[in-house]
Amino acid sequence: MERIYLDHAATSPVHPKAGEAMLAVLTETYGNPSSIHSFGRDSRRIVDEARTIIAKTINAGFNDVIFTGSGTEADNMAIFGAARSKKSGHIITSAVEHHAVLHACEALQKDGFDVTYLPVNEEGLVSVSDVQEALRNDTILVSIMYGNNETGAIQPINDIGRLLADHPALFHVDAVQAYGILPIDVKELNVDFLAVSGHKINGPKGIGVLFVKPGTPFAPILYGGEQERKRRAGTENTAAIAGVAAAAEIAENTREERAARYTEMKQLFMDTLAQNGASFSSNGKVEQSLPHVLNLFFPGTDVEAFLVNLDMAGIAASSGSACTAGSIEPSHVLTAMFGADSEKLRSSIRFSFGLNNTKEQIEQAALKTAEIAKRLL
Repeated sequence: MERIYLDHAATSPVHPKAGEAMLAVLTETYGNPSSIHSFGRDSRRIVDEARTIIAKTINAGFNDVIFTGSGTEADNMAIFGAARSKKSGHIITSAVEHHAVLHACEALQKDGFDVTYLPVNEEGLVSVSDVQEALRNDTILVSIMYGNNETGAIQPINDIGRLLADHPALFHVDAVQAYGILPIDVKELNVDFLAVSGHKINGPKGIGVLFVKPGTPFAPILYGGEQERKRRAGTENTAAIAGVAAAAEIAENTREERAARYTEMKQLFMDTLAQNGASFSSNGKVEQSLPHVLNLFFPGTDVEAFLVNLDMAGIAASSGSACTAGSIEPSHVLTAMFGADSEKLRSSIRFSFGLNNTKEQIEQAALKTAEIAKRLL
């Protein structure tokens, strides 16, 4: 039985070229990038080259890029870094953010910060007018994700950025799912912070990136050495940095082609389901979502039984965020979209496409999914 991986939004396989870049560093370039001798300089060159590559993909400056240990750390650095630089104030975020953002904001609430959690509509979208209405004189930070990790909903980041151009609040964007899939220009978006994760773009786990706009008030959350221009202490993970840079360069060079291919796969998956008698609907607008993420509601089914049956059929999918795997709590994203009593919370599956998926796999997976959906009714 062929196993078909359709959970790329949870994590993605490492691209062979990214793996090769990492292996070369692990076996040949072991110097500490902070050391002044030749071994250290060899590692420093790899880190600097990677920083240049990453910065170019988002139209940022060389010194604007900080390497972190994950996308979660990048989000936390932005949120806590901005908050601690201001000491107090008001923060705006949305009810559908990744837990790396939501839990950070909840922690700041305990420290005395006031947080507004904006609602979303049934398409999973934040209203720009709601952002505008929530803004106060003491608002210090607005944190809205670019593309949702569960539904793929693409937020109006451009419009929010323009709105904040005339307000002193800092703007943080979690672009973990959007980076490498959507075009990103930090200057056009008018963002102060932008977070990226390596393992979502066919790079390694354990590496993230945070863009920080020059001049942005920012207090570090880790203390130790003077790495990353005193903004993120800790010896750089040179191998992972080389890997994420290789993956980022490939992702940027193939972005349009991959986005088109994933969009075709989404449509093929839904067409095949319909042709084989499955009852389903999309959670959110498919045409207003990330090309690689598809969240579907299968009426009358149970998500746990559905996922077990999919796995037995060799298909890897998800009920939503991998970070809540094993939790009996319903998706906070779908709850925000449809309400706590909606059947969709108990009967929705996320399929996400990526490297090595073929049209034949998509058709086969959709056919098996349709069979399971009908059997579980």
